[in-house]
Amino acid sequence: MGQKVRPTGFRTGIFQTWQSAWYANKQDYGELLLEDYNVRKFIHKYLTLSKDRKQTRPAIGRIKIERTRERVIVTIYSSRVGAIIGKKGEKIEKLTKALEKLTRRHIDVKTIEVTRPEIDPQLVADDIAEQLERRASFRRTMKQAMQRAMENGAKGIKLQLSGRLGGAEMARCEKGMEGSIPLSTLRAKVDYGFTEASTPQGNIGIKCWINNGDYLSGDINDATDAQAGQVSKKPARRRKG
Repeated sequence: MGQKVRPTGFRTGIFQTWQSAWYANKQDYGELLLEDYNVRKFIHKYLTLSKDRKQTRPAIGRIKIERTRERVIVTIYSSRVGAIIGKKGEKIEKLTKALEKLTRRHIDVKTIEVTRPEIDPQLVADDIAEQLERRASFRRTMKQAMQRAMENGAKGIKLQLSGRLGGAEMARCEKGMEGSIPLSTLRAKVDYGFTEASTPQGNIGIKCWINNGDYLSGDINDATDAQAGQVSKKPARRRKG
């Protein structure tokens, strides 16, 4: 089971929290869920275009959305916070106004810097995609990414690239792994990231798994250097019957 599902979704509600933290009744739930999807999609698209109209990835690890009756709080985790905020907060103000126009709600946009992007799987996948789009060697790129992750304290990393690698005529799948990735062990903090690299020969899918420690032992690596959610003891099992 653990091999087939997304590791973050497998652990959500057990050791990890939801990326959308709000409650809604049955009538409003579908509308708010779709709005969350549109907000995330809009932020990625809005921050992707640079001044010179060249495609640059915004280096966003994840986007957390919280809702109250009065406002929507959008927290962006990124390794390039300065590029999102802009000079004197100009860019983030424009982004806030654009989101308010999209959702017709009062929105607060916050940013949290990812200080160690080498152990954030989404940022690792984005970095590999950028290099592949610049026609770098996929084998060297994978090897360097795995080495950087292990040097920065990751317990294990697994990479999978699929597509016409190196401009080959036939698409194939290449995998690389270092350390341990216990996908079925719920207490292991296994994070996951996915993106696609657009090359002249076609898109290349990039999947990344990173093992950042154990929840129960408290030995957890956090890419944001914030205090990780530690579990003091193993949850008690209830006897049936």
